[in-house]
Parts: sequence; structure tokens; C-alpha cells
Amino acid sequence: MSLVEPSFQNAVQFAQELIRLPSPSGEEEAVARRVLQEMEALGFQEVRLDRAGNAIGVVPGTGDGPSILLNCHTDVVAAGDPGEWEHPPYEGVVADGFLHGRGAMDIKGPLAIQTHAAALLAGRATGDVIVAHTVFEERGGLGMKVLLEDGEVSPDAVIIGESTHGDVCIGHRGRAEIEIVLEGLAGHASAPERAHNAMTLLPPVLEAVDRIRADQPSDPVLGSASLVPTMIDVLPETRNVIPDRVVVTLDWRILPGVTGNALVDRVRVALEGALAERVPEGLSWSVEMATEQQECFTGLASEKNLLTPGFLMDSSHPVVEAAAQAVGRRDEPESPATVRPWTFATDGGWSCGVHGIPTVGFAPGEERHAHTNSERLDLAEAQWAFHRYPELILAMQEALASAS
Repeated sequence: MSLVEPSFQNAVQFAQELIRLPSPSGEEEAVARRVLQEMEALGFQEVRLDRAGNAIGVVPGTGDGPSILLNCHTDVVAAGDPGEWEHPPYEGVVADGFLHGRGAMDIKGPLAIQTHAAALLAGRATGDVIVAHTVFEERGGLGMKVLLEDGEVSPDAVIIGESTHGDVCIGHRGRAEIEIVLEGLAGHASAPERAHNAMTLLPPVLEAVDRIRADQPSDPVLGSASLVPTMIDVLPETRNVIPDRVVVTLDWRILPGVTGNALVDRVRVALEGALAERVPEGLSWSVEMATEQQECFTGLASEKNLLTPGFLMDSSHPVVEAAAQAVGRRDEPESPATVRPWTFATDGGWSCGVHGIPTVGFAPGEERHAHTNSERLDLAEAQWAFHRYPELILAMQEALASAS
């Protein structure tokens, strides 16, 4: 018997508690353990952490019907200056019909809704309803990558709880970080003849990047890929020292199926043309995928390249059509939900883009509030989404069973 009744009001209180537990990537343990506690209180079975620190629980099905995975993530981005927020970022304030704070809509509010909505399906769903809230989503999705590669769960379809404003989302562009590394010889700024200034190569490099930017492929649903330089790191970081190392970081929003090697090769070829016979003696350059040493709170460590895959479901896929019909619209309940892509990347890139598992997104919240100091969740919309979730899950199970 559950100790907590699955309800919208209890989900909001749960979300408030989660917001009060700051959880940057790699520091999700307090949130993950609080999620496990809630799952146990709601009567979930097989409640556990995996080796990455993903919080997992199961609402068993009544038979051997298709299994559905509900997924949000336990990490959030930094809050920045608390003084710039209308309400404190880590207090989970409810005011003016909104839940406020870091994680309110990205993604602790939707996480709480998913978790409580899943519990409503005990004894109703034909197949297992698996809930797995993952780590490191904000830094490329290491948690989801490990979850699926390890076979910790094997769902027949996935629902991602990233905010969709009540629409059904069917994909997004991927994201990759590329680094162009320029190297020379450091020296005192008073004697430039003794050094080889790595910044000398910046103008032709940025011109080459701009030419690549202007020639990007496009998709009729996802739109065009995009490329932009976002950061220039100079070493040493001293104003009177000529730098021997400059790193130009490129943020590349890519279409599904594009590999990191292909991106690196394209930049390398462009630079070879731009820098032919223009590299002075003592200078060199290279191109590589950006990587980051990531360590989960469980101790699992990984040198991960910073590429989040993209994905796109066909709008006529049975799962998509069933999802849109089950969700409907708040203002026109009998009409199917709007079907569209997200503008940002999600862990759906791993579930669908890499593993081929049918994946859709559904959650309350507006994307424009993500990663801002105005982050908030409209509670009226959230309550509507909470009551649509069980119907969404059952409809997807039925669609999968009919298609098998």
C-alpha cells in the first residue's frame, strides 16, 4: 500500500522540495535519493539507483503489454545571481498561479508530475510503466547513455518530460561542441619578437567558420542546422603575456544522424583551405570534439565528448498519432495536440536517435523560461498535463500493442 496518495497537489509539494535541493550536474545525489523516497512512498517496485546515479522505479503492468519509460533529469543549470530573480531560485515559491525557481519547469516540476501520474496507473496499465530520472542531461546526457547501454531498462517507447507547453514534441536538432586549438609560443608582451602569438590565426579561422555557418543543411521539420562561435579561451590569462594557446569553441546544432567525426572533418578541411601557406613559423592548429571529464555522484567517471544526438519521429507514426489524440488541446479537448519539434536538445536523442526507441515529449511549461531567472511553471497548465498523462501512457501502450 502506498504511503503517499498520487495527486497533483502532492506532486507540487514534491516539486517544491526538489527545487530546494540544488543539483548541478554531478551533484544530483540529494535529489536522486529524494526521488527514490517518493517512489517508494507511492508504491513503486524495483526502486533503485543504477551505477550512474539514475533514479529508477517501476509501476508493474497487469500483463505483458508494451512498457513505457517516463524520463526527466535530476540535474539543473546554475541559478546565477539570486538577486536577479523575482523569487529566490531555491525556495520553490508558489505565487500568482506559478511555481517559481530553478528547476520549476526544467525539470523538477514535470519530474514530479510524471512520477505521481505513473503511480495512478497501478493496476490499470497493461505493461510496465518505468520511471527513470537521469543525471548529467544538461551536459550531454551521460545518465541516459549509461541507462540504455547497460540495459538497465528496455522500454518499448519513451516519454520525455521536457516542457512542450502541452504540445507533443517529436524530435530536435542535436548539439555538438567543437574546439579549434591554436598553438604558438608564449612571451612577454614587451618583447613580441621572442614569441609566436597564437592569436595571429584568429582572423582567418573565424572567416572560415563563418563560411561553414553560411552553408548548413536543412530539414523541413527541424529547420536548418546552425553553427556559431561562442567562446575564445586564451592561455595564459595574463594581459601582458603573449598567449601560446587559443581555443575557439563552436556550438553546432546538428541534424539527426550527423557524427562528431564528420563535423571535425568538415572544420579541418575548411581550415586547411583558409590557412594554406598562411601559418607563420612557430604556429600550429588542430580541430577536435570538445570533451569533459564527468564524474557521477556514484563514482562513475567518464571522459565524454560533448555531443547530444538529434532525432525525429515521423508525425504519422502510430505512437505519435496516439499521443496527440490522447493529449488533445486545453482549449479544444476533442482536437489532437499540436505536433512539433523542440528548439533545444533532450535525452530523447539517446533513446530515439541512437537506440531507435519511439520517443515523444509531453509536459507543461514554456521553453522560453528554460535556463533563465524567470523560470516558472504555470500550475493550471501543469494540472491539466497531470490528468492527461495517464491517458497518454495508456494510449501509447495500446498503439504499440496494435502495431505489433
